[in-house]
Amino acid sequence: MNTFGHLFRLTTFGESHGEAIGGVIDGMPAGIDIDMEFIQQELNRRRPGQSKITTSRNEPDKVELLSGVFEGKSTGCPIGFIVRNTNQHSQDYENMRCLFRPSHADFTYYYKYGTRDHRGGGRSSARITISRCVGGALAKLVLRQLGINIHAYTSQVGNIALEKDYHLYDLSKTETNAVRCPDADKAAQMERLISEVKAEGDTIGGIITCVIEGCPIGLGAPEFDKLHSALGAAMLGINAVKGFEYGEGFDGVTMRGSEQNDMFLPPDNSVDNKANTTTNHSGGIQGGISNGQDIYFRVAFKPVATILTQQETIDLEGKPASLKAVGRHDPCVLPRAVPVVEAMAAMTILDHFLLNKTIKL
Repeated sequence: MNTFGHLFRLTTFGESHGEAIGGVIDGMPAGIDIDMEFIQQELNRRRPGQSKITTSRNEPDKVELLSGVFEGKSTGCPIGFIVRNTNQHSQDYENMRCLFRPSHADFTYYYKYGTRDHRGGGRSSARITISRCVGGALAKLVLRQLGINIHAYTSQVGNIALEKDYHLYDLSKTETNAVRCPDADKAAQMERLISEVKAEGDTIGGIITCVIEGCPIGLGAPEFDKLHSALGAAMLGINAVKGFEYGEGFDGVTMRGSEQNDMFLPPDNSVDNKANTTTNHSGGIQGGISNGQDIYFRVAFKPVATILTQQETIDLEGKPASLKAVGRHDPCVLPRAVPVVEAMAAMTILDHFLLNKTIKL
């Protein structure tokens, strides 16, 4: 329930308004240079309070590695880490102690466990994705040595959307604006929309696109552990995610096989003497196994459930009630979710890379 992965495993702990968020990484290869500046930067990309279109909660999100690192390198032992909570405003949630927020995990948590932490959502808070970003940063340090790069970006907010072909954009420009969108004009439109929604006390959703470059052929299994199913499970485990598609996804149903099929080129016309393809409608995965092309997918995020306008709901006894949330909340999760998507993709790819090595003698 709290552990992700097979060989590269992340186990997490903590709540939004508890003492700290943290975890343990097991299966980190030994001898990897541990770049603390890079790990902290990955957390900074996720941290609250980084712009006017995110929550104003002011947390430094400073990570402390407790084990598994000696003289700047991984030892192969478990890496324990912790990020302390320092800026909780638990009183902001007092009015919802006995009420369920519509479409929030409050209701399901309470009826599953018989109790819930109403302060910031407790374990259901997006703040617990801190641990995923630490695990993802460590995974990226390994993937970097393997020549595998992962880049996610905001491709849609509300009805403002980029073209689906990621080749049309310079993805290095993703971090140049608060929305994390590589198109400056669209980013400005998205930011205005988020600001308008925030001013109304409402929230809005969108889509994040992720591209994985340099993935070798052979990751994934042909039956119950297909690479795309592993990526889908990783993405659908992120707070507020409602959908996942890879390659052409749902748009592919309007195409014919003659249009959808990725035609092979002979090895002489490809890199490393391995077959290339004229197109990549498959999204880099065929039969559940990576084929050496770019892997690309899209992740849909719903609007945040906690809104600052009055809603009708019920209390713990099932009686009708009204709720108007107060406090600091994201009007749109997309900007801060970009590094989380990358982190989950990185851990999934590294995990399957390690699994692939165990079956080759």
